[in-house]
Amino acid sequence: MALEWVVLGYAAGAEAIMVLLLTIPGLDGLRKGLIAVTRNLLKPFLSVVPFCLFLLMDIYWKYETRPSCDGESCSPSEQLRHQKSIMKSQRNALLIAAALIFYWLLYSVTNLVVKIEQLNQRVERLKSKE
Repeated sequence: MALEWVVLGYAAGAEAIMVLLLTIPGLDGLRKGLIAVTRNLLKPFLSVVPFCLFLLMDIYWKYETRPSCDGESCSPSEQLRHQKSIMKSQRNALLIAAALIFYWLLYSVTNLVVKIEQLNQRVERLKSKE
């Protein structure tokens, strides 16, 4: 199952980098190319959403089928393994949340940048008519 988490981590990282590149001031010359690349990548990155839901169900299934380790019923090594499993599940849930939030941010920022570009073009057309 480690490969799925690596893929999700790379997807979240790519989304974060694209959001960062779209929002950095001073990249006006590259902005049109970045917008085109980002708009073309939004549909493939939409596959992150069902993938995250699948991984979230996996975390839930592991949580429900995990043997309970309460107090004196297990050895210290079993208790340590139980705590590590809980921490890994929490880390993976944070990765899922980050990937979904970055996708939403990328979608929203891309739409806003496209609207700003369209409005700038309208302003230029209105100025040229005057």
